[in-house]
Amino acid sequence: MESLPEVPRVVQLPDGTYTYTDRLPAPPTPYSGPQIIHQHVHQAPPDRTVQRIALGSGVGAGAVAAGVYFGPLLVGVLTAMAANLALIAFLAAVCTWGVVTVVRSVGGEDGKRAADTVRRARGRR
Repeated sequence: MESLPEVPRVVQLPDGTYTYTDRLPAPPTPYSGPQIIHQHVHQAPPDRTVQRIALGSGVGAGAVAAGVYFGPLLVGVLTAMAANLALIAFLAAVCTWGVVTVVRSVGGEDGKRAADTVRRARGRR
């Protein structure tokens, strides 16, 4: 009789659940200083509203995957195009300003007489 192990009993824990005595949780260890907390900060997942609507309307998974892949790609391409157009517009404005400045400074009396002649030919004074 001495060689048989002790038979585990069933006990009720303070939270109301039942368990065997050989599976009781370990008693808490005493406090031994500041506790180190590892906190993991994650970015919010991207908004998938369009994909959810597409799946709800019966569009296949391939179309949804294409939307997920090509959506940001399209935004990047349009942004690059807008940046290029803005640069071209800026260069056109600078070149126009330069040409107008040079023509005004070089025009002199001949330019004024030509402008007066054109005004008279149109009938304005």
